[in-house]
Amino acid sequence: MSQTSTYTGFWKESPRSGILGWLLSTDHKRIGIMYLGCIVTMFLVAVCLGLAIRLELIAPGPTIMGPQTYNATFTVHGIIMIFLFIIPSIPAAFGNLIMPIQIGARDVSFPKLNLLSWYFYVIGAILALLAIFSGGGAPDTGWTFYVPFSTQTTTNVNLAAFAAFMLGFSSILTGINFVTTIHRLRAEGMGWGRLPLFVWTLYATAWIQVLATPMLGITLVLVILERTFGAGLFDAARGGDPILFQHLFWIYSHPAVYIMILPGMGVISEVIPTFARKPLFGYWAMALSSLAIAFAGSLVWAHHMYASGMSDFAVLVFSFLTFIVAIPSAIKIFNWISTLYKGSIQLAPPMLHSLAFIFNFAIGGLGGLALGAAAADIHLHDTTFVVGHFHYTMFGGTGFAFFAALHYWLPKFTGRMYQHKPALVAWALLFVGFNITYMSMQAVGIQGMPRRYYDYLPEFTTLNQVATFGSWILAVGLVMMFVNLFLGCRAGDPVGKNPWGAATLEWDIPSPPPMDNFGPKDPVVSKGPYDYKGVVADEY
Repeated sequence: MSQTSTYTGFWKESPRSGILGWLLSTDHKRIGIMYLGCIVTMFLVAVCLGLAIRLELIAPGPTIMGPQTYNATFTVHGIIMIFLFIIPSIPAAFGNLIMPIQIGARDVSFPKLNLLSWYFYVIGAILALLAIFSGGGAPDTGWTFYVPFSTQTTTNVNLAAFAAFMLGFSSILTGINFVTTIHRLRAEGMGWGRLPLFVWTLYATAWIQVLATPMLGITLVLVILERTFGAGLFDAARGGDPILFQHLFWIYSHPAVYIMILPGMGVISEVIPTFARKPLFGYWAMALSSLAIAFAGSLVWAHHMYASGMSDFAVLVFSFLTFIVAIPSAIKIFNWISTLYKGSIQLAPPMLHSLAFIFNFAIGGLGGLALGAAAADIHLHDTTFVVGHFHYTMFGGTGFAFFAALHYWLPKFTGRMYQHKPALVAWALLFVGFNITYMSMQAVGIQGMPRRYYDYLPEFTTLNQVATFGSWILAVGLVMMFVNLFLGCRAGDPVGKNPWGAATLEWDIPSPPPMDNFGPKDPVVSKGPYDYKGVVADEY
């Protein structure tokens, strides 16, 4: 069977034709593509809102919007970026596309449940967008829905909270599917020591999705009950406790940080060995550190709450646990750098995005240690330093890992290659624009500028202008990157099954993959995932 653009693969092989062939498909690859299209769309919507926020902050006083519109804008920006982009981006899209092929499976364990999870995602996205234009208008509480504001505001919090509730169901179903698939559908010979590290990170993430996400659902339902029926659970005047909401919310939302970042780390663990032409250094340390991050990250939720009035002993415990999480994260960074040492490094676009991930995540991680120390956190709490730190870990980390995955795996699923020179220019604009934007926000936060403020003192003007200028560079890079990828998917040079010379199992089948992945014979695995002996990149 040909491995060039004349091969139709899963794009054409379907019992149904047209749009129904996609909307009713249970093939994991088609579901992954549908997830990817929706996720990229939501990302671009949220980017436009983020640019509007930065434009408003270009100077003190009103510029393009009033304070109520500003509150609604950053709330919707946060809801879309967190629940509709960052959390599902790599697990739902690339987890579906890649993971079954990497373990030698023909599909996930529950294909219909997989399709249902996509529909829950779409319903959640529609409800989140409807919340902007219906009821009392777009929610203005911030993406965290903190009480008492979320229970007292007249804006459309109920619909936004229910949207997040539906997205949580989508996440849970994906987690159940992935845990079962990794346990039950691995190819013959693929023991736990032969799993690609992307699979290990999806496995750790899936457990967090299954165990932690129900806490978010319960919390959001309680907010809706509080608003609708006056239940009083979070109302101090009725014997409730508003701090209880923060505990319930962060019990999910801090592990959710690792739902966001762990799959990104898995992507980097695939890209770096491929373009360093070396086996990944410290395989078992990398695999077990993923599980350690998932476990320890579930115990540190209250390090967001040092300013809420916790006891000194509780502050000590959560600060200590926060520093513990840094150990497995540092293991990953050290092992990636060790893999690069004396490697035959190729600076292809996926590799550049991976190196940017390491740089950005290291800055974000060090900022997290500052916020994990109670003394520093009291000064930095609720400043724009926190916003900059969060974007360094989530956008600079997961976002750049997502871009690396796009450049690494899209040629596999389209059978065509994008242009490398525009991809390199786009990467440079993204990297420079990102660091100008969020480094400036961290700096002005150290000076004392509060976050989520519509206006600010004149002494904060210069750094805010620099941050806004950086956001424009970042936006130009995003446009160039997505246009180049789109054109590459449509009319790029045809590629063979393994354009990068990678060693994991997904590169052993044609590009694009056939409907059943491996043809009539299931694969038998006889070597580790990063054994490059005899692997040669295809010409394109």
